[in-house]
Amino acid sequence: MPVGIRLLVPDDIEIFQRIRLEALRAEPDCFASSVEDWEKLSDDEWRRRLVDGSVFAGFRGEDPVGIMGLLRERAKNMAHRATLVMVYVRQDSRGTGLATSLLKAVTDHALAQGIRQLELAVSAENPKAIGFYRRNGFAQIGCIPGGCIRNGREVDDILMARRIVA
Repeated sequence: MPVGIRLLVPDDIEIFQRIRLEALRAEPDCFASSVEDWEKLSDDEWRRRLVDGSVFAGFRGEDPVGIMGLLRERAKNMAHRATLVMVYVRQDSRGTGLATSLLKAVTDHALAQGIRQLELAVSAENPKAIGFYRRNGFAQIGCIPGGCIRNGREVDDILMARRIVA
């Protein structure tokens, strides 16, 4: 079944909750947040997080199978930059091009909003994600030593960026 991608709107809070919590449960070591952090949020806070950024979901039929968010910098002189967040594709949808399609949708949306640069932080222990970002034009711009604590040990975060306008 083909996968569709769309920008989630405030009425999509249940879809957002479902795919975000799935991501945090399925890949706890890939995110700075924990499932416990998000499970305790009120519906109003879920809705705020949905509308404060731009959240895209990939669907197989009506079932969300992937998510990618974009958080734009708020300061006027930094508003040309945005951070990719909440990147997740369900295991059985990996290798299908869904992540690339989500990234294209997010990038097209960012360009339409006047964003010139996408940025992200990825665990140094996630070589598949790092490879995906490199293949899609991101370059490493830094490292945060001990950026996250995973199972009681410090793990570096790799910082990456991609210019989306010349």
